[in-house]
Amino acid sequence: MSERSGTVQTVLGPVDPSSLGHTQPHEHLLCNLVPPQYRDQPGEPIELENLAEQRRNWISNPFNLVLDSEPDAIEEMLRYRGAGGGALVDATSIGIARDPGGLARISQESGVQVVMGSGYYQATYHPDAVRECDDAELCEGIVRDVTEGVDGTGIRSGIIGEIGLDWPMLPDEVRVLRAAVRAQRETGAAVLIHPGRHPDAPLHAIRELEEAGGDPERTILCHVDRTLFDLEAMCALAGTGCYLEFDLFGQESSFYPLAPIDMPNDATRIDYLMGLCDAGFSERLLVSQDICTKLHLTRYGGESYAHILENVLPMMERKGMDKRVIATICVENPARVLTFE
Repeated sequence: MSERSGTVQTVLGPVDPSSLGHTQPHEHLLCNLVPPQYRDQPGEPIELENLAEQRRNWISNPFNLVLDSEPDAIEEMLRYRGAGGGALVDATSIGIARDPGGLARISQESGVQVVMGSGYYQATYHPDAVRECDDAELCEGIVRDVTEGVDGTGIRSGIIGEIGLDWPMLPDEVRVLRAAVRAQRETGAAVLIHPGRHPDAPLHAIRELEEAGGDPERTILCHVDRTLFDLEAMCALAGTGCYLEFDLFGQESSFYPLAPIDMPNDATRIDYLMGLCDAGFSERLLVSQDICTKLHLTRYGGESYAHILENVLPMMERKGMDKRVIATICVENPARVLTFE
C-alpha cells in the first residue's frame, strides 16, 4: 500500500474522496486537438454568421480545436462551481497540450478540484519519443507523472489516460495501453480509455487490458454514447466490471462528423442510463461532457461545463431517476474510481 492509497490526487495535492462532490470525470480545460501537421494553420474565427456551420463541422476548424485561455477556463469553472460542481478530470494526455501549471492555476483561482491525466492519446498525436523508447520506458514515464509529477513541476497526475485507441488499434497504441496497465498495477491509479469508433472497440480494449494484467474494475471506457447503441451491448460491457462513461452530454446533434453514426441526444442517454440501472449496473456508470473545443464554451455559444448540473440532472429527475441513483452516478462513482488503491 502506497502513500497515495485512499486519496484522490489533484493538481493541488491529495484530497479526501469525500471532498469532491459532483464530479465530471472526462473534461478538458486546456488542450489542442489539431493534428500536429496542421498546427501552423490559424483557422477561422467563430462568429454568429458561421455558428451553425461551425457547430455541425466542428472538427474542420483549427481555431475551434484549441483551448488555451486560462481566463476563459477560470470563468467557466466559476460557473461550474456556482452550479454545484466540486471537481472534474482534465483528461488531456501527452500529445494534445497537457499543461500542469495551467491546470493548477485554474484550480486555485476557481476552487474546483482538478485531476490531471497521463499517458498518451491516439497515435496521430504521439510524440516521436513513443516510437523511440522501449516498453519499460513508456511505463516509467506514466509512473513518474503519477508519483513524482509532470516535467519537473511536482504537479502529479491522478489518473492514467485518456489512453487513445483507434480501430483497429495501431501497434504503438497497443504498447501504450500495455504500459498504462503496468503503471496501473504499480501506482494504484485508474485507467481511462478512449476506444476506437466501432461497436467492437470497447470490449476489445477491455480484453486487451485484461490480457496485459489490468483490472477492469479500475478502468473507465469513455465515449460509450458514440460507440454503443443498444442496451444489450452496453450491459455486456458493464458485465466485465468496468465503468461505462456517457461523456458527450450536451452534444445533441444526430450528425457526427467523425463516423457514419446517428448520435443520441441527452434524453436518449438518460434512457440508456436508466436501463443500465434497472439491469443492476448503477455503480458502474459515469457522466460527463468531454468539453474539448471552443464551441462548447459559454463565450462561443456553448453549453458550458455546468450543462449537466443545470439541465441534465433536472431531466433525469423528470424522467423518473431516483435522486439517490443520481448521487451514485455523479458523486459516489467518480470518487470511488479516482481513489488510489
